[in-house]
Amino acid sequence: MLTGTGTVVRITPDEVHLSDPDNYEIINCVGTKFAKSSPFYDSFGIGYSTFSSGPNDIHRIRRGMLNPFFSRQTVLSLESIVHSKADKLINLLNTKLPKHQAVDLHHAFRAISVDVITDYAFGHCYNLLDTEDLGLDFFAMVQGIGPTMWIFQQWPSLLTFALSLPSALVKAMSKPLKQVLNLQAHCLKQVLTVKADMDAGRKSERQSIFEVLLSPQHEGYVVPTPDQIKDEAYSILAAAADTTGNAMTVAAYHVVKNPEMYKKLTAELKAAFPSPDAPLDYLVLEKLPYLTGVVKEGLRLSFGVPGRLAREVPKPGVTFNGYRVPAGYFVSMSSWILHQREDYFPDSSKFDPERWFDPKEVRHMDKAFVPFSKGTRGCVGINLAYCELYVTLGTLFRKFKNLKGNELTAEDLVYLDYFSSYHRISATKFHVTA
Repeated sequence: MLTGTGTVVRITPDEVHLSDPDNYEIINCVGTKFAKSSPFYDSFGIGYSTFSSGPNDIHRIRRGMLNPFFSRQTVLSLESIVHSKADKLINLLNTKLPKHQAVDLHHAFRAISVDVITDYAFGHCYNLLDTEDLGLDFFAMVQGIGPTMWIFQQWPSLLTFALSLPSALVKAMSKPLKQVLNLQAHCLKQVLTVKADMDAGRKSERQSIFEVLLSPQHEGYVVPTPDQIKDEAYSILAAAADTTGNAMTVAAYHVVKNPEMYKKLTAELKAAFPSPDAPLDYLVLEKLPYLTGVVKEGLRLSFGVPGRLAREVPKPGVTFNGYRVPAGYFVSMSSWILHQREDYFPDSSKFDPERWFDPKEVRHMDKAFVPFSKGTRGCVGINLAYCELYVTLGTLFRKFKNLKGNELTAEDLVYLDYFSSYHRISATKFHVTA
């Protein structure tokens, strides 16, 4: 069913899609009464996670546990982790480029994101940057999981049935489900290892998110089971596996393919850090106008989560642009539409860092700029993601002034909506040479 035009479109009998940024503020404001849609988020099969929690009171408790771990202050104190991964990328480029070997930045950027989150939050780095193929099998597995979400959203009873079967049987029946179960089993194994260390009195060098969740926080706090924490770990890992890396890829691709843009960015970085070997402080990087424009355009045109995110309308119902939507119905919005609104981003398909220079225009664009969503339901990892983007891109373009990129076709750049934005596995990926 498709009824209506413009900013309010009824797309199913009980769901309305909206595209007015003012409505995004209503739905996703701090203290919102709009709850996540259970039919939509249950399809991920990670019901305990903060990400999937529907009722706002439950989400508030779970999110409160994670917030200190991903606060700006904590990210700044652990900035060295991000630098260590960016330095690995530089070492990889310094090793391969003199040999006239291309470097796969598509997977390298994604490997940085996974290595950062597993080192930062899990206390055990996956070290995908150290592998010859930069974690190709891991990312193929994560992407292979994507279609199951849409299947289970349309037929939720299939998920219930699948989860009731012995895991060995499920793995034999379906490769995507096998991949889901294998990744969840790996997350559970990590949780159990941490719990065993805690029970034995062994202390880690740096507290992981598992240790935080397994420790009594206050009177009345119910410690989650390892299986429940596994849902949280799976959610965090899946979120990190492609979104930030994709934004870095989009940003770097456009810079490398545009000599004038490349020149302006490297000049700004050189002025801020005259020595190419000087440490690039995140607090300095985030104040650089051109780099900020590159980061924001990378986020805008990678879309984060491109598809619609459904929310349940609270009582007594809400009016959007003159249309009354009853309580219990669902409303949804998408970054794909918001980030391409011409009235907020003129010539929206153009990668234009300088559109972010004028503070007045930035305030206007920020209303439609939602790569991390907004409000209390926004991405918990936003501070870490920005640190990765600034440090990685800043380091890359301070060290290398003449990278050359391969040609990508329009088909190579097409996105698949598997909640996050993915390119087809068969698509040519972004590589650089000297």
